[in-house]
Amino acid sequence: MTTTPPLFTLTGNLLAERTLGFTSWLPGRTQRATVETFQVGGKGINVAKMLGRLGPPATALCFAGGTIGQECEAWLRARGFTYRAFVTTAPTRSGTVVRGGDQPETTFLGPDALPDAAAVQACAEFLDAQPAGGVLALCGSLPGWAGPDFNPLRDALLRWLRRGALVADTYGPPLAWCVQQPLALVKINAQEFQGLDPSLTAVSAETLRAATARWPVRRWIVTQGAGPVWLQDEGGEPVSLSPPPVQEVSATGSGDVLLAGVLHAWLRRRMSLREAVAFALPLAAANAAHPGVADFALPSDSPP
Repeated sequence: MTTTPPLFTLTGNLLAERTLGFTSWLPGRTQRATVETFQVGGKGINVAKMLGRLGPPATALCFAGGTIGQECEAWLRARGFTYRAFVTTAPTRSGTVVRGGDQPETTFLGPDALPDAAAVQACAEFLDAQPAGGVLALCGSLPGWAGPDFNPLRDALLRWLRRGALVADTYGPPLAWCVQQPLALVKINAQEFQGLDPSLTAVSAETLRAATARWPVRRWIVTQGAGPVWLQDEGGEPVSLSPPPVQEVSATGSGDVLLAGVLHAWLRRRMSLREAVAFALPLAAANAAHPGVADFALPSDSPP
């Protein structure tokens, strides 16, 4: 019987997210919502949520602080997440999504919450304690990454690379560090890809070949919103695939759903990277066509 590797996601910037729904609203006025919902966000949480819908749960790692962090943990427990929160002194950030009427969906995010040195050390020790063969996905922003408090985590990730696989869907300083390492997969959007080097003026077969020649990353996926997704598999030629057209309701989390679909198809169902992206694109499109993240009905052709 073929076994699948244990999957972990790391959310460096957890989000306590409230969504307010209005029949109509305008800036500059006091208005009352008709509905309010709460969910825990952050890219790694979204990825873990979608992975859990497709198959066995992934373990979601995160930093949580203060009463807001406790509220997030209670939400994760109530929904059966497999998770490990590293307690930090900085309160978890909060955010508000405003939706409804003729206005476009608008998201307000609180300040980033930097995990303290003790929380980062605890995360590093947890990773070091895991058996070989696991897959870890670094997801979203990692506030404080460039500072000395993150030295233990960076060192633990280098050790992880010697006994497991590392995947990244991040940006800024963490992404600049990640592309210098032999990651199994980097999944980013076009803006992040082009920001890696001024010579990457567009996403194309040529620029993907250039990135593969320059950095030791083994596989790339570069998204362009509703446009074609470019991918470069290890030892293969760049390929672009187009997502199915949908009437967009909310694009929030669609990239996270895409990554979860890819990891499920590639690692659990043993598909090629191209097959995995083709499997994941309808899931990401379905997410964009619905409110919420990973809350849509699964297509009938997406078995676990």
